[in-house]
Amino acid sequence: MLSTFAELPTLLQALCAGLFTWFLTAAGAACVFFFRTVNRKLLDGMLGFAAGVMIAASYWSLLAPAIEMTRAAGGIPWLPPAIGFLAGGAFLWSIDKLIPHLHLGFPLSEAEGPKTHWQRSVLLVLAITMHNIPEGLAIGVAIGAIAVGLPDNSLAAALALTIGIGIQNFPEGLAVAAPLRREGMSRLKSFWYGQLSGAVEPAAAVIGAAAVLTMRPLLPYALSFAAGAMIYVVVEELIPESQLGKNTDLATVGTLLGFTVMMILDVALG
Repeated sequence: MLSTFAELPTLLQALCAGLFTWFLTAAGAACVFFFRTVNRKLLDGMLGFAAGVMIAASYWSLLAPAIEMTRAAGGIPWLPPAIGFLAGGAFLWSIDKLIPHLHLGFPLSEAEGPKTHWQRSVLLVLAITMHNIPEGLAIGVAIGAIAVGLPDNSLAAALALTIGIGIQNFPEGLAVAAPLRREGMSRLKSFWYGQLSGAVEPAAAVIGAAAVLTMRPLLPYALSFAAGAMIYVVVEELIPESQLGKNTDLATVGTLLGFTVMMILDVALG
């Protein structure tokens, strides 16, 4: 199966990887067809797990390869990663200020960005969609790096990143759909909004791969950019949301487990 995937054109590989992560978002959202509510402890643990996966992926799959690529090219090893990392965080910070959105677990009165009369469901989907963009870009950039033949990148490592992001997308889909279902929205609508938050990832993955194919020298910056954006999401959204239910220890253990799982995936497959 791996050999078959490797024979696909690069952009199609990126699209398939993005569709996989979207599918797991939809799978998480589909839980509302079976349950009206989700145990808060379980949700906090899963959000913590998602945070751990993203932290580990940011280093092993993105920053570390960027540093090695820069060193191999004879550049200052820390400079492009540092610039890209901060740029990724700045990009998400700017998007936060420009697009109305609502973080999971917070009341409508605490919506961020420009004031709007949009429904709570729309604001929740926008919040998750915004932080799914860097995840899709990260997958696309990792796959594009293989196509241009740069060192320290392999198809297995890119697939490890895809699997890790896909795993943490499951609780995100559930985290969007479950509150909507609990507030009285129909199962179908709750599922629709939950899966919609992950629909941006296939497009972002293709854009990331295309950018690498056309602008190879920017790859260390692109990898680091995705890492910075993902860490911004972890600190701004996932960790605070996992702590809202006061299940601090459970959320922390979830983060440690998520980090460990992603580390094992990347090291074992990469």
